[in-house]
Amino acid sequence: MGKIITKEAFIPIRERLEKENKKIVFTNGCFDFVHPGHIHYLNEAKSMGDILVIGLNSDNSVRKIKGEGRPINDQNARALVLSSLEMVDYVILFEEDTPYKLIKTILPDILVKGGDYKIEDVVGKDIVEGNGGKVKCVSYTEGFSTTSIIEKIKRRFCK
Repeated sequence: MGKIITKEAFIPIRERLEKENKKIVFTNGCFDFVHPGHIHYLNEAKSMGDILVIGLNSDNSVRKIKGEGRPINDQNARALVLSSLEMVDYVILFEEDTPYKLIKTILPDILVKGGDYKIEDVVGKDIVEGNGGKVKCVSYTEGFSTTSIIEKIKRRFCK
């Protein structure tokens, strides 16, 4: 089995990991193109547990959140890039605007978001804490966001 799986395929994996007392770390995002900020963030998330699961917004989900011009890369390309990273154990696509339903299935021990989030605003906080887990925010890497990089490209090449 590869790293790109469905949420249904993760259920038996979760059950096995629980028996092995492995800590599941979950994070999510659009990951339109991976940049140094993502690498820092994902390495930090992985260091908090044994298995790192990424919930990846589908193309339709990204369009709803970011607008018509996004994503730049389609969901298959984004999933492939993420699954190629050493620190990533599983990538699961989700269609909804938020990963709430996916978090209910994954039941992570640790839910991680970037430092631009407040813990009280993290989607799925109630599920994770209700299951005895923790919600953490990792530091934000200044100057690296997909939106800011797209804006730099537009300024440089679309004069």
